[in-house]
Amino acid sequence: MATDNLLTEFPPVSTQAWEEAIRKDLKGAEYRKKLIWQTEEGLAVKPYYREEDLAELKFLDAAPGEFPYLRGARLNGNWRIREEVELIDPEQANKAAQSAVAAGAEEIAFVNTNVQNASDLGMALFNLQEIPVHFENAGEPLIRLLIDRVKERPNAQPVSTGWNPLTNPEFAAEVQRSATGAPVTFAIDGSELEESGANAVEEVGFTLAAAIDYLAEMQARHVATDQAAASIEFCFAIGANYFFQIAKFRAFRMLWARAVESFGGSRESGKARIHARTSRWNKTIYDPYVNVLRATTEAMSAVLGGADSISIVPFDECYKTPDEASRRLARNTQTILKREALLAQVADAGAGSYCVETLTDFIAREGWRVMQKIESAGGYCKALANGDLADGLERSLAAREKSVAQRRRTFTGTNQYANLQEKALDRIEPGHATRTRRGAKSFERLRLRTERHAAMTGKTPRVLLAEIGDVKMRSARSGFAANFFACAGFDIVTERFQNADEIAAVDADLIVLCSSDGEYLELATDLAAKLSAMGRKTPIIVAGNPDSAEQLRTAGAAGFIHIRSNPIEVLTNWQDRLGIGN
Repeated sequence: MATDNLLTEFPPVSTQAWEEAIRKDLKGAEYRKKLIWQTEEGLAVKPYYREEDLAELKFLDAAPGEFPYLRGARLNGNWRIREEVELIDPEQANKAAQSAVAAGAEEIAFVNTNVQNASDLGMALFNLQEIPVHFENAGEPLIRLLIDRVKERPNAQPVSTGWNPLTNPEFAAEVQRSATGAPVTFAIDGSELEESGANAVEEVGFTLAAAIDYLAEMQARHVATDQAAASIEFCFAIGANYFFQIAKFRAFRMLWARAVESFGGSRESGKARIHARTSRWNKTIYDPYVNVLRATTEAMSAVLGGADSISIVPFDECYKTPDEASRRLARNTQTILKREALLAQVADAGAGSYCVETLTDFIAREGWRVMQKIESAGGYCKALANGDLADGLERSLAAREKSVAQRRRTFTGTNQYANLQEKALDRIEPGHATRTRRGAKSFERLRLRTERHAAMTGKTPRVLLAEIGDVKMRSARSGFAANFFACAGFDIVTERFQNADEIAAVDADLIVLCSSDGEYLELATDLAAKLSAMGRKTPIIVAGNPDSAEQLRTAGAAGFIHIRSNPIEVLTNWQDRLGIGN
């Protein structure tokens, strides 16, 4: 069958025609409000992108493995599966590492392993000659041990560390000058930026600024740019914003290549080595298996963005020491992406996507501006020392946490769609729930508070959602109210009623009226009178924000819940009023 003229059956449609069709479908609704996404990075994301959006973009014809590495530093999409081993004893850590390698890990990161001497180091590295090994919390003494080992075994596995060379540039230069063969590499770690509130542009700009400071420090100490660039690995956390995360890695590679070139380095040395780790900020204690889904999409972002190695945090790490099953699940998530989904077969699978290319260009341009602003103010180290970076991150984090509190940023199973049957109190190990910064903590505190109260008293506060009146409004508002009060772990009962007498006859700690605005005043007045006559002081809450709010308060309404309510404040207040202890 000839296909040469197939596309002639689908004539081109102009952007103007698309826009006219969209505005017709909007039926007068505001285009920008309905269809434009204003991101925290400052980009107004359009509902669709076309070829014309790429007209001014550079490097679109670059191939994988070619400068400036927009499409990756490799010719395929393969990456290494990194397993994090947190055991302290070198021998036990080594056994865990060997077991992980046998189960599919391709790189090992010793996070907390205590290596004091050459014997400890040999024990930790035993039978791991074929794969890269990383020491996350390495200090200068361990780096010296690693250098000696590399000199003795020049053909051994690549060794990297999480040591920040900006803490002691003199020592970093000493290591570079003494290097023979494969270097022992350092890390410019931007992973904490994402978990401290930074958006994708800030992550790229701040990390790039730190790396440029490092190149400048090495240049001042007569270390060649090519050697200095080869001595570092970049670490990033992978956030939940799927396409932005893909673009983040692509953009950073381009900017790093440009920075190395500006320092006189070769194009080959401009290849950024990037390790990516799934974020801890968006992991939750409640509905914890959703963490597996979060980590999967995050890992996919890093794969499609061209990361060189990836580690997935076990789903239960936020509340307990991960067990073998959760570690295996984290490892196998990557194995499936690589061996079954075949994501490693193609380099830069997003190449040519109008949206991904546009996002990459935006993050690269804005990230470069962030870096330039830091440089003009004296550089990364100065901005870090005088608190400018911390202040900016605190503002960003506050805005992010506000969006969580207002439920504009969703944590499925925690601040939206909570499972009322789930209990988490007994599975939390001391210290784990507060060890890292996580966005869900404020909602988790609410629910754990209710759980503790129920464990002590044998009773969970009961909320009656009383559906009455207007069919459409009562269902919509009871659904909203159920989602709202579930965040605090209350016992929720939804019933439909014909009158206030029926509502008053039901035993509950709180009554939420779910009806239309026009019906509330008469209903609340009648119900308050019935409850008073029965000698009950059950609070009445109105689901909605009617114009008659003041009259409703006078009639006996104790509060209102609606889309502009702050769930943390409202639910905490009701916990206090219901006698739930801290």
